Amino acid sequence: MPPIPSRDDSPPLPRLITYYQTHHTPESEGGKHISVLPLVTQPGIHLTHLILAAIHLNENPEALTLNDHHPSHERFTTLWAELRVLQACGVKVLGMLGGAAKGSFTRLDQDEATFELYYAPLFRLVKERNLDGLDLDVEEKMSLAGIIRLIDRMKQDFGGKFIITLAPVASALLSVKHNLSGFDYEALEVMRGDKIAWYNAQFYCGWGDVSSPVMYEMILAKGWKSEKVVVGLVTNPENGSGWVPFEGLGNVLPLIVGRHPGFGGVMGWEYFNSLPGGKERPWEWAKRMTGLLRGRRSAEGDENIEGGRRGRDQQVVTDGESKKEGNVDLDGEEDEQDVSIPKAFEYHSDGMVEEEEEL
Repeated sequence: MPPIPSRDDSPPLPRLITYYQTHHTPESEGGKHISVLPLVTQPGIHLTHLILAAIHLNENPEALTLNDHHPSHERFTTLWAELRVLQACGVKVLGMLGGAAKGSFTRLDQDEATFELYYAPLFRLVKERNLDGLDLDVEEKMSLAGIIRLIDRMKQDFGGKFIITLAPVASALLSVKHNLSGFDYEALEVMRGDKIAWYNAQFYCGWGDVSSPVMYEMILAKGWKSEKVVVGLVTNPENGSGWVPFEGLGNVLPLIVGRHPGFGGVMGWEYFNSLPGGKERPWEWAKRMTGLLRGRRSAEGDENIEGGRRGRDQQVVTDGESKKEGNVDLDGEEDEQDVSIPKAFEYHSDGMVEEEEEL
């Protein structure tokens, strides 16, 4: 393969994160591997983190799976090789534990002996694959003590540089009532915030809205630091409700970036069909987002993204490192967000996609 180009020398950005759960095309289309190498070989992209999904702890403790197969399965050989290339290019690679498939956190939220039984294969996976961190997507009831025990143990085992993130629905940062995780995220931040790098807040599927900056500003007014709240987006309306076209994001994200120099960044669910390129060119989402995070309000003119000027100077937001917080102006007192509870949002693993194609 040709040499991997070095990352460009453009000014540092807020975090740009993509989730990578669909790794192959459907069997009906050949079951081909979906490459993530364009995220580091295509010009004009400044991806900071990739989150590999989804790791599941199953009833048999030794039957840990990445989607529907054990991580050592031959179908993942190219995937693991590509992720090593991304890491060599400076992209941090995390694993995502949990998601809509329930059971992983329930199994870790029991007595010490049971915790050790299910934690052991997770520990081995992180070590064997040299993951830079774990994203804890708790979409089932878990106790505050249980999530604290897990965070403490990972920091003890993997060290201070190990990146721990969580993925609450955005409304959970405003009210414990609108929450999928069971525990109170405000209480968790008070007790273990120094060990949590950031929160991948899901601003979609009825849990949040980024068609305007209002909800994000409400979260900051609640007391959350701008550098710790990453705005989560769906990258294609097929991936869930709440998709916002680039024209709309072009009016919102540069405004947030300019107002909050320590802005935590943006994450996208998920990579394989990200617009505007879709399944043929999914990396174009990261290219467009790079431009928006540099303060460009227009979604057009991708050829100008490399070296494009940003709306204002920004500080680098590093993992878990505090920066100066921007000012919040809501023109009034904080109001509680009125969010209705939608139907459960289902993530799609490779196997689930294949099953849908067969129907």
